[in-house]
Amino acid sequence: MQNFQELNLHKDLNVSLAKINFKKPTSVQAKAIPLILNSRDVLGSAHTGTGKTAAFCIPLIEMVLNNKCKRAIILAPTRELAKQIETVIQTLLVSKSKVKCLSLVGGEPMGKQLNRLRSNPQIIIGTPGRVNDHLNKKSLDLSKANFLILDEMDRMLDMGFSIQIDKILKFIPKEKQTLMFSATISKSIEKLSSKYLNNPERVTVEEGQNNIPKIEQKIINLSNDEKFPYLVKHIQEKHGLMLVFVKTKRGAKKLAKQLYKEGFDADSIHGDLRQNKRSAVIKKFRSNKIQILVATDVAARGLDIPNIEHVINYDLPQQAEDFIHRIGRTGRAGAKGQAWSYVTKSDNRKWKEIEKILYPGKKTSLNESQDRNDRSFKGKKRFGNNRKFKSRDRSDKFKNKNFKEKNQSSFKNKKSKFSKNSIFSKRKKETIKRFNKRNKFKSKKR
Repeated sequence: MQNFQELNLHKDLNVSLAKINFKKPTSVQAKAIPLILNSRDVLGSAHTGTGKTAAFCIPLIEMVLNNKCKRAIILAPTRELAKQIETVIQTLLVSKSKVKCLSLVGGEPMGKQLNRLRSNPQIIIGTPGRVNDHLNKKSLDLSKANFLILDEMDRMLDMGFSIQIDKILKFIPKEKQTLMFSATISKSIEKLSSKYLNNPERVTVEEGQNNIPKIEQKIINLSNDEKFPYLVKHIQEKHGLMLVFVKTKRGAKKLAKQLYKEGFDADSIHGDLRQNKRSAVIKKFRSNKIQILVATDVAARGLDIPNIEHVINYDLPQQAEDFIHRIGRTGRAGAKGQAWSYVTKSDNRKWKEIEKILYPGKKTSLNESQDRNDRSFKGKKRFGNNRKFKSRDRSDKFKNKNFKEKNQSSFKNKKSKFSKNSIFSKRKKETIKRFNKRNKFKSKKR
């Protein structure tokens, strides 16, 4: 498929594609769209920035416009990703279109969502938790849903949404078309595909695209104490929007405050923020009102801002697969970007796992002798060289060669408290005699 004209799409969809200057499909779109339009189940793997969202949104809108799809449900792991999918669908719809879509995510008031559900939207995008809330309240009807999309399935598994997804599937008819997309297809994803999909077609991006050649990657070996001073220096030298990733919510708040005190326009985004605050922070970042956004992995998937020039991994992610999604926030739509990773000695094992995904079959760039985590238990010293128990100090003192020579005066003049004529031994003998006498007296009395 060379262009979208070959698909003979609905006229409204062609108009919207021309408006956003969509002429040539990406490799994922060229492979997936014809299969989806032929009502086939699809298992797709594609990394961030490859046009994966449009690959399932374009055929979905085409099927809704031609009345082949009565209601569709799209499940995403995070609010940001759900909102991003909603914006993509809105851009693919003409003004006053008969197709309506709605996002159901946590952090938004339920009343507002209930009012919007009354308009019977054909496309529902949501996170599993909030979708289940509406299903339990009977405010959402999926009895006529014949199209299901599971986006970023690997992330949903990591977040423990498999039980929630199973609950949602109970409300959906068995006869339906299902699409499952994931950045990486692991063994657990393959097992789930046999559970959720019916004889699926496999769609994968070529391996050459996994390295993301337009993103320049740099590794900086630092200690934990050196991270913040280096980050400040880094920000002063570079220009443009920066996305800084940390491990925890608390770490995101703390780092944003520290950067603000240093005089930088910085803010944070994490899971504890309400949806309206998250949206406000992202809007500021998108409009260049703040230069630095400190984020947890919440923003690693679903944050689509085309002009992010630098991604800084202040902390490495817990899951190696999340690294690809992090650096995928820059270099979007063919633009160039830089990804910097601050790696400490304790991060060496994590970095090796990341390199296995980035450069399969290539040896790690880190020195293996520096990796403390990979040493065997026998080779580890339980205590430091300077740290010893007091009892060990005493025993070592008498094991020392200087104290073994009996000719030395220090050893010769030393009296042991366990010698025969010592006061300690006399007292001990007296107590033993008293104890024996007492026992004899008791036995005679009996």
